[in-house]
Amino acid sequence: MDSLIHSDNTWALMSVMMAAVAASIYLEQRYRWASRVTGAVIAIVIALILVNTGVIPSSAPLYDDVVWGYIVPAAIPLLLFQTNIRKIWRETGQLLAIFIIGSFGTIAGAVIGCALLQNSIEGLPKVAAMMTGSYIGGSVNFAALADAFKVSGTLLSSAIVADNLNMAIYFLILLGVAGNAFVRRFYEHPLIDEVEEKGVSEEGKTLAAAYWGRKDVSLRDIAMCLTYTVIVVTVSKAIGGVFVTLVPPDGGWLAKMCSAFLGSQYVWLTVLSVGFASFFEKQASSMHGAQEIGTLFIYMFFFIIGVPASIMEILMNAPLLLVFCLIMVAVNMLFCLVGGKILNFPLEDILIASNANIGGPTTAAGMAISQGWTRLVGPAMLVGTFGYAIGTYIGIIVGSMLGA
Repeated sequence: MDSLIHSDNTWALMSVMMAAVAASIYLEQRYRWASRVTGAVIAIVIALILVNTGVIPSSAPLYDDVVWGYIVPAAIPLLLFQTNIRKIWRETGQLLAIFIIGSFGTIAGAVIGCALLQNSIEGLPKVAAMMTGSYIGGSVNFAALADAFKVSGTLLSSAIVADNLNMAIYFLILLGVAGNAFVRRFYEHPLIDEVEEKGVSEEGKTLAAAYWGRKDVSLRDIAMCLTYTVIVVTVSKAIGGVFVTLVPPDGGWLAKMCSAFLGSQYVWLTVLSVGFASFFEKQASSMHGAQEIGTLFIYMFFFIIGVPASIMEILMNAPLLLVFCLIMVAVNMLFCLVGGKILNFPLEDILIASNANIGGPTTAAGMAISQGWTRLVGPAMLVGTFGYAIGTYIGIIVGSMLGA
């Protein structure tokens, strides 16, 4: 159907997008219910409502050219400022262990889902590759793998909407597990107990507002951060282009996999960003504001992933894709819960690690903030962004194994 705002009205669409992003952040920091839901989920829900009521179109140059083309790549180096490999290992070993177990659960879920549904869904191995990357890293890995495997627009649109619906269901379940007295009987949960004893944060703020308080950020910091991320994206695209030329994709499955892997800008974005954060830790830590700018960019991306198609379309045309996504998430959660129980890890670490797998660092940190588990916010970002570093690689391997 025709939308109230046409796809070529970029400034109006940008105004709606930024208003939705600002509203999501405001609600998350103003109201406790919104802080528990997290601003990321609110942004997705707002977008779904707007597109399904005909206010905005399901496709537009703003979505593809601006956000996917510029905002998402620029967000990655900024969010990877904290991804010092040595620091991840030193400070987040327990969370990282569960994250790795959950990653195996994601892979197992992809294989199981393909075995059950491959004859019913055309192009499912490509979806499995995208979802594996997404459910180990985040939505940015989904974008990289969609490009790597040249997924058709129709299949990509249906997969995105199925993923969005699945994520909403998953977040609700995850929050429900955290508050479920029956589940708590089987795990230690020191942070949950601490928050329940302490109550709300100081001065009546939501915990999200307390975490994202005003910080010491200068004009020079903003200039350095944006200059850095633009240069990293530029160099990454250039390196990827060189490897596409050197390794043509028409030399068999191995050449195709190597070309897709080495020619992806997201692979080199990750390599360069993690390398800078790991070997120039002092310089990276001195560039304030990167997390705020990168998170704002990711909120724009969360809004955009809520608009590709209608809910009715997925329910009428591709309901089995939603089933496939649910299988992957269920197996991931099962691996995390069972693995965490065997290793005697706290429930909070298990849930945040699973969230870091399925939703990425922003939603994992958002959940940690919303629940008051503040000591897990930094590790959630670190482990989640580590997922960015490996998600695309593993997605390519899984997709190739399944015949994508």
